[in-house]
Amino acid sequence: MGYIMDLRKELGHRPLIMSGAGAVIINADDQILLQRRADNGFWGLPAGSMELGESFEACARREVAEETGIIMDKMELLATESGPETHYYYPNGDEVYVASVYYICREYHGELKIQEDEVIEQRFFAVNEIPSDDKLDPVNKPVIDMVIRKLKQSDPV
Repeated sequence: MGYIMDLRKELGHRPLIMSGAGAVIINADDQILLQRRADNGFWGLPAGSMELGESFEACARREVAEETGIIMDKMELLATESGPETHYYYPNGDEVYVASVYYICREYHGELKIQEDEVIEQRFFAVNEIPSDDKLDPVNKPVIDMVIRKLKQSDPV
């Protein structure tokens, strides 16, 4: 079931601090992997909440593999997100403040597969094809924007 789901049984929709991790997967053509979430329809990064005793790195590796089928070979710390801008209400009324660590990965293997209970579709997007702001997951948007800026400026990401 998972740590957060167990907490929800006890606390209902009350606000939680949800720690988690995710990754920006970039292919050889500098395209970014995004997935459209089943719960809210937003496009975002493969990411999720930590389990008890799990490190941020292990969480990111697990979530990416579960949601996308991709195994990250090499990953580097990219960004952290926390604070009032990560406050979010899920469609079911659950309220969270997300504290996340994001990694960047250009070296990976595996074939894309969709975790159907959480993801509707996924694909790699060129920088100029990224869905509009109103279609991006608001919690992931600052990280996606940062990576897009770096790719447009040809900065190493």
